[in-house]
Amino acid sequence: MSPAPHSPAILDIHQLHFAHAGEPALAAGWSARIGPGVTLLQGDTGSGKSTLLRLLAGQLPGTPATGQRTLGGVDFDADPAAYRRQLFLCDLATNAFDQMSGRECAAAWSADDPGFRADEWQALVEGFSLAEHIDKKLFMLSTGSRRKVWLAYALASGRPLVLLDEPTGGLDAPSTRCLWAALTRVAASGQRVAVGVAHGAVSFIGTGVCIGGLHGPLEGAVGADVVAAIGVGVLQAALGAGGGAVGHK
Repeated sequence: MSPAPHSPAILDIHQLHFAHAGEPALAAGWSARIGPGVTLLQGDTGSGKSTLLRLLAGQLPGTPATGQRTLGGVDFDADPAAYRRQLFLCDLATNAFDQMSGRECAAAWSADDPGFRADEWQALVEGFSLAEHIDKKLFMLSTGSRRKVWLAYALASGRPLVLLDEPTGGLDAPSTRCLWAALTRVAASGQRVAVGVAHGAVSFIGTGVCIGGLHGPLEGAVGADVVAAIGVGVLQAALGAGGGAVGHK
């Protein structure tokens, strides 16, 4: 995928190769230049979407990948810490924040995020109907409310890249509309990239996000066919079950 004309790439992936020991490659020579906007990877359960997000986040310790990942001009291999400071991964699998409230989490996550927009965060807390839960410890919250805590910060973050794993999971219809509205603002900002993954059919096409054209094909590999483009900088790619190389027709 190439960025839109006149939009410089924020995330640049070159000849990335990754495979778990004894398994087919998830990424095999994958190259992509992703400019501002929203990128959606769609695929079946077990196709490697979540692993791909962690690979982009540089959070697969002990599992070597070859190739180059550059975010905001920072090469991951040259300075992993600086690379990771420029992104936020919504990681509901971790229990590291269970003893913190949603408000405390946002304060901690935004401590090294000078572009964090407190007014946007508050609007998302309201839009997600999270206000009555925002001061509860995360371990006390439902899965849906925990997801909203992560999403509210991610979407208000000033970090160039946010990675969203199954962002609609556990959300009711009003919260889903709030999410799409926020993602539309991200796409319109021209300054950030949001990459999300989804399982199966995508139900939000036609909810105010314009159908647009691809800025360019995925180069190399992620075992996949590009099936649609949604809005400015938005790509929907279908990962084949069982992984494989990310590719294109």
